[in-house]
Amino acid sequence: MERKLAHIERIVKISPIPNADKIEKVQVLGWECVAKKGEFKKGDLVCFIEIDSMIPKCIWSGFLWREGDTKDKYRLKTCKLKGQVSQGLVLPISILSYYSEDVDSKSVLQEGDDVTQLLCIEKYIPHIPANLQGEIEGDFPFFIPKTDENRIQAYPQLLDIMRGKEVTISEKLDGTSASYFLKDLHFGVCSRNKELKLNDNNLYWKIAKQYDIENKLNWLNKESGGIEFAIQGEIIGQGVQSNKYKLEGNRLYVFNVYNISEHKYLEHEEMQKFCESLQLTYVPPLGQITLNHTVEELVELSKGYTVLNPEQIWREGIVVRGIKEEVIEKYGRFSFKAINPNFLLKYEDS
Repeated sequence: MERKLAHIERIVKISPIPNADKIEKVQVLGWECVAKKGEFKKGDLVCFIEIDSMIPKCIWSGFLWREGDTKDKYRLKTCKLKGQVSQGLVLPISILSYYSEDVDSKSVLQEGDDVTQLLCIEKYIPHIPANLQGEIEGDFPFFIPKTDENRIQAYPQLLDIMRGKEVTISEKLDGTSASYFLKDLHFGVCSRNKELKLNDNNLYWKIAKQYDIENKLNWLNKESGGIEFAIQGEIIGQGVQSNKYKLEGNRLYVFNVYNISEHKYLEHEEMQKFCESLQLTYVPPLGQITLNHTVEELVELSKGYTVLNPEQIWREGIVVRGIKEEVIEKYGRFSFKAINPNFLLKYEDS
C-alpha cells in the first residue's frame, strides 16, 4: 500500500500535556502530535502531514523555518516538546484554500483524501552511500512484493480487525533491505527499488556471495522440483546507517521468504525452517502474543534495546505479523511495524 504523506483526517482525541500552558496533545489516527492549545477540537477535519515528509517553503509553512534558514524544504521529524513526543503536523484544512478556493469545503474533502501532491510534499530520501549504490539492471521485479511495512499509527483499524489473533513479534533492524531471487534460472539481486547489475564492490552483491545465496537457491530449486523463491532481508553492519549496532563486517537477517511459483509468503514456522535449512539467519524474534493491544501499547512494546549488542543501544522498533499469513481487504498483507520513538529522537539527525 503506497504511503500517503499528507491526508485529510479527523481529530480522534485531545489531551492536556503536564506543565504545558500553550500546547496540548492531539491524536490523529494512531499518531500523537503537539498542537497549539485550543486550535482544534475533537472531530475536526484537519490536514495531517506525516513524519519523513519534505515540506516546501510557502505561505502556509513559513512558521517551520528559523530566522536565517535558507533551505527551501523542511524535513518533518519526530520531536519532543514539554516531554511529549510529537510525530506529525496537524494543520487546519483552510491551508488548502491557497491552492483552490473551494478545496477546503467539507462537501469537497473526505476523510482519508490524499493531498500529498496538492501540497507539493515529497518523501524524505536519505543519502545513499557509495557502497550501496550500483548500476541498475532494471526495475524491481513485478513478481515479488516490495518490502515496505506500514506503521500501525497510520492504520489503527487493523487492531480491531485482527483482535484476538496470535501474532509474532520480531526486532525491526535499521539497515538496508535487499531481495535475492531465482526466476527462470536467472539469479537477481535487488535494492529496495531496483535490480542491480553484478558488481563485486556493491554491498548487495557482496552479501549474496558471502552467504552463497545463488547456489543455495539453485540447490533448493532442484530439490523442490522447480519451485522458485525470493529471499528478502536487512543488511546491517559497517557502512550501513552509521553501523549503530557497532558490528564487525556485514550481516544479512531474513524477514521474508516469498514463493514466486505459488505467489505467496512462507508462514512463520515455514520461514524459520527455510532459513535453518539454508544456513541463513532470521531477524531476531522477540516472542508471540495475543493481539489485544492499543496503538499506544504497541509503541510502548517497541521501546527497548537491540538484542544484537550487549551495550544499551536502542532498537529501531518491532514488526508484528500473524503466525498464519492473512490478506486483509483494503489493507493487504497483515504485517505492520511500530517504531521506537526513543530511537527516532536519538538517530533521526544522524
